[in-house]
Amino acid sequence: MVGATEEVELNRLESQVDNGGGGDWKYLCLVRKLKVRRSDKVLKHGLSILNDSKKRSKLGGEEWTLYEQVAIAAMDCQRTDIAMDCVKVLQKKFPESLRVGRLEGMLVEAKGSYEDADNIYEGLLEDNPLDQVIHKRRIAMSKAQGNISEAITRLNKYLEISVVSVSDLWQIMMPGENLLKSMFHYKCEIPVKFHEYKQAAFCYEELILCQPTVPLYHLAYADVLYTIGGLENLQNAKKYYTSTIDLTGGKNIRALYGICLSSSAIGQLTKGRNKEEKEGTELQSLAATALEKDYKKRSSNKLPLLTATLKNLKL
Repeated sequence: MVGATEEVELNRLESQVDNGGGGDWKYLCLVRKLKVRRSDKVLKHGLSILNDSKKRSKLGGEEWTLYEQVAIAAMDCQRTDIAMDCVKVLQKKFPESLRVGRLEGMLVEAKGSYEDADNIYEGLLEDNPLDQVIHKRRIAMSKAQGNISEAITRLNKYLEISVVSVSDLWQIMMPGENLLKSMFHYKCEIPVKFHEYKQAAFCYEELILCQPTVPLYHLAYADVLYTIGGLENLQNAKKYYTSTIDLTGGKNIRALYGICLSSSAIGQLTKGRNKEEKEGTELQSLAATALEKDYKKRSSNKLPLLTATLKNLKL
């Protein structure tokens, strides 16, 4: 998770680089250090260095790291031509490198040739059967193709050769696809449809227990509870939307909307119960006010639409 101070520094550097103020390499290093995906920026500013022989020569050994970083960014941006050029340079420099081999597989995967990519990954695993990155890529490919049974088989194999924390496990898994049951070897059929929200809720509960200060988990859990519905779930959803706001310093728009929506739904279910109707009205009002303030600042032309929406929710 990126801290508030780091995010401020990253945004400052990004603005500086975008406006021609220099610091391209420093920005790219920070993106890599924080493990954030700003692929369009990385592609643009990374290429500006790689295409300038003087700038490139100053990097020393870090030049190859930049080629790798730009290659991955290019794949994200569907610029497989640029990614291919970068991979070719790395293949020439490091012809027997496992790391470059992974990039080659990712490039073929980005083109949609999953079978060919899988063949590349299988070949790499023959040389290094404990490579966790490749195992994760193969799991991701199976999920991307909707082949859940194969994803489960590969996930089980990955667990056999890896030491994985509970937090890592749930992130590798896709909540709602019954992968949970497979992991604990429960005998059950893989459902054809995926919307298994109760299992998804369990996954997010585990993630929150492992990493209670990650707002994304609180938000996702709140969304799942809201989707399940029912008074108790809606009340808990509202609590987790609130904790998301606390963890983000009041900056999460989706959580603010969540409070408004869950409050409205709770109001419909508790109509006529004065005590329950009055509880939390201050929070609802604060959320609505915060939304209006943000829209005035960022998108004033859409403020009437927001006002009408809140009015329909009776907030």
